Amino acid sequence: MSNNRVIALILVALIHIVLGYALVTGLAYEAFQEAVERVTTVDVDEPEPEEPEDEPPPPEEVPETVPPPFVPPPQLNLPTERTPTPSPSEIPPRSDVSRTPNKTCPDGSVVAATAACGPATKRCPDGTVVPVANACPEPPPPPPKFQPKDPTPRGSPGNWASTRDYPSRALREEREGVTRFRVNVGANGRVTNCTVTGSSGHSDLDQETCKLVTRRGRFNPATNGDGNDVAGTWSSAVRWQIPQ
Repeated sequence: MSNNRVIALILVALIHIVLGYALVTGLAYEAFQEAVERVTTVDVDEPEPEEPEDEPPPPEEVPETVPPPFVPPPQLNLPTERTPTPSPSEIPPRSDVSRTPNKTCPDGSVVAATAACGPATKRCPDGTVVPVANACPEPPPPPPKFQPKDPTPRGSPGNWASTRDYPSRALREEREGVTRFRVNVGANGRVTNCTVTGSSGHSDLDQETCKLVTRRGRFNPATNGDGNDVAGTWSSAVRWQIPQ
C-alpha cells in the first residue's frame, strides 16, 4: 500500500473516532441534564401573603400639669365674747354680811373701831419709822474724799539696826532672838513711842531694838479721809543674830 493511502485511512479512522466520541459525549450530557432536572426541580406552592393587621393608634399625649402653689387659708380674727367683770363700785353690798366700822390712828394706820391704836410713830428723814418718843438714827457719815493710809518707812528699815549695834554683853554670851515691836508715828513722821509686842527672851536686846528704831526711824505720816497728815502706828521686827 502506498503511503498516501495509509495516511488517508488514518485520517478517516481519526474522523470516525472523533465523531463517535462527540456522539457519545452529547448523549451522556443530555441524560445527565434530564436526571438533574428530575431530582432538583420541585414545584413549591408559595402561600399568598397575608394582609397586614392594622396597628393600634399611638396613645394620645397628655400634657403635664403643674399643681397650683399651696395658699394657706386666711386667718379670721373673730371677735370673742368676754364676760365683763364688774368693778368694785358695781358689786352690790351683801346685806347678810355685817361690817365692822374702822378708824384711822394718829400714825395713819386704819384699824377696827373696837381695836386700840398702836404707839404713835414718826417717819425719819431716812425713811425709817420710829416711835414719837425715840430719836431718829444718825445719818451715816459721808464717804471719805481720800483713802486713809498708814505711815510707811522712808528708806529701808533694815538699816536702822546692824551688827555693829549688837549689845556687847549679849554678843559675848552669844545670845540671839527676834524682837517684835510697834511704834507710834506722829503727823511729822517721827517716832513718838515704841512698844515691844514680842520679846526675844532677852531684855537688853528688846531695849536696844526700841532705842534704835526711835532714834533712826523716819516715816511718811499717815493720812486721813481728807488727805491730811495724822498720827498712826507701824509694826515690824528685828532679828538679832551673831555674825559668823
